[in-house]
Amino acid sequence: MADYLNEIKKRRTFAIISHPDAGKTTLTEKLLLYGGAIQLAGTVKGKKNAKHVVSDWMEIEKQRGISVTSSVMQFHYHDYCINILDTPGHEDFSEDTYRTLMAADSAVMVIDASKGVEKQTRKLFKVCTLRNIPIFTFINKMDRDARSPFDLMEEIEHELGIKTYPINWPIGSGKEFKGVYDRSRKAILAFKGESGAREVEMTQVDLTDNGLDNLIGEDFHRTLVDDIELLDGAGDEFDLEQVRAGKLSPVFFGSALTNFGVEPFLEEFLNMTTSPLPRKADVGVIDPFDPNFSAFVFKIQANMNKAHRDRIAFMRICSGKFEKGMEVLHVQGDRKMKLSQPQQLMAQEREIIEEAYAGDIIGVFDPGVFSIGDTICAPGHKFQYSGIPTFAPEHFSRVRQMDTMKRKQFVKGISQIAQEGAIQIFQDLGGGMEEVIVGVVGSLQLDVLEYRLKNEYNVDIRLEGLPYQYIRWIENEGLDPKTLNLTSDTKRIQDLKGNFLLIFANEWSIRWAEEHNKGLVLSEFGGTREEY
Repeated sequence: MADYLNEIKKRRTFAIISHPDAGKTTLTEKLLLYGGAIQLAGTVKGKKNAKHVVSDWMEIEKQRGISVTSSVMQFHYHDYCINILDTPGHEDFSEDTYRTLMAADSAVMVIDASKGVEKQTRKLFKVCTLRNIPIFTFINKMDRDARSPFDLMEEIEHELGIKTYPINWPIGSGKEFKGVYDRSRKAILAFKGESGAREVEMTQVDLTDNGLDNLIGEDFHRTLVDDIELLDGAGDEFDLEQVRAGKLSPVFFGSALTNFGVEPFLEEFLNMTTSPLPRKADVGVIDPFDPNFSAFVFKIQANMNKAHRDRIAFMRICSGKFEKGMEVLHVQGDRKMKLSQPQQLMAQEREIIEEAYAGDIIGVFDPGVFSIGDTICAPGHKFQYSGIPTFAPEHFSRVRQMDTMKRKQFVKGISQIAQEGAIQIFQDLGGGMEEVIVGVVGSLQLDVLEYRLKNEYNVDIRLEGLPYQYIRWIENEGLDPKTLNLTSDTKRIQDLKGNFLLIFANEWSIRWAEEHNKGLVLSEFGGTREEY
């Protein structure tokens, strides 16, 4: 019993979020490097560089230098077992990020030191605050010319509405970046980066050391003394309870690319974060230390291994211990089952596991029975975790297969990709699957759809953009949508479950529909979709 409790206490499960290009995936690589999970870190950019980052496993990601799917990686560091959820930075894939944040206990927000808070950072931060999860800030790229650290802190507080507390403080930036001042140790950590190497040269020097002027320069020394005095006198006090409530963000300065400040960040982060957090369910709050196993599905990914044409359901374990071969209850399907091929992942690398604990992320083979948001629990302890929201698509295209002889592959491919949650499929009223209407949150998802159908299912498609921006489900039972009085630029469609919907070109058309059809009830979310 003690072993199982200790294993759960060791777990730390967090997501890394950022605007594209802030260095999130590079930071992930360096954390894996310190955990000994990889021996050489890759970089996202640079076609000559054959070593691609571990977390970007999909071919299209390697070609474009962006992350379009969330990756899950586990590694050990000292006494901790760490699960990192690396999310897509590009806003067109924000829905995948939202779902991944549901599986995390805390988030690391990566900010570019020269650009500050960017559009996607605001969006993702908002999702974190909805769940009140702790947010740690890593201000990256200090090895390049950066904005004033005071300006960056002020911007985070103003733009995101969260208090900040710098754990360390940068000394210079760009070519003049000398290292950081560690406020708790009252010492300067002077770094010399080694590209890709695990160990970096780090000199720890006390602030009162006589040789400090030679190490960082007289001007930097004087500026640092003034900055520390200002921080100690006017800054927020550090309060761990405020951090854990998501009200105060500890801030770290560094450079993931050159390893400046990455290991000190990791060590402080692990000290401040907690073991897995309790989760809300329909029977109350589920304690992670409850001995009964439970989990929920937050992601489904088809064809991670093209040779095997498989589908993996990613589950966040919320309580108890999982053992290979154990019988579990799939609540939504109301059936007992054994989870097949339970594995932990390092991006596309897999390892079959014998056991896992609350806080861990496991992948299991999905024969087509799981949906995002499903609950899995121990038989005899039936309950349901709160649902994961489905976001309304904003871009619509008609999709046709080029070769009618490949209808079977087309239907299979588009259905599987839809079950992953990357796209939503609709049909004309009474229409078949020969052609479908696809809705996506971001238009780049359509490029990924076309690429994946071609490369994974050998199906060529033609995409025809449609002039719609808004979607509403019709909540009235038994209503025939053909009887509705609608504007000419409104289209009646249905989803694969037979629910009726309307897609609109503008908000004026939505108001028209509501005003000219008495009793019509429209919803932005279909069926049983739940908000946070």
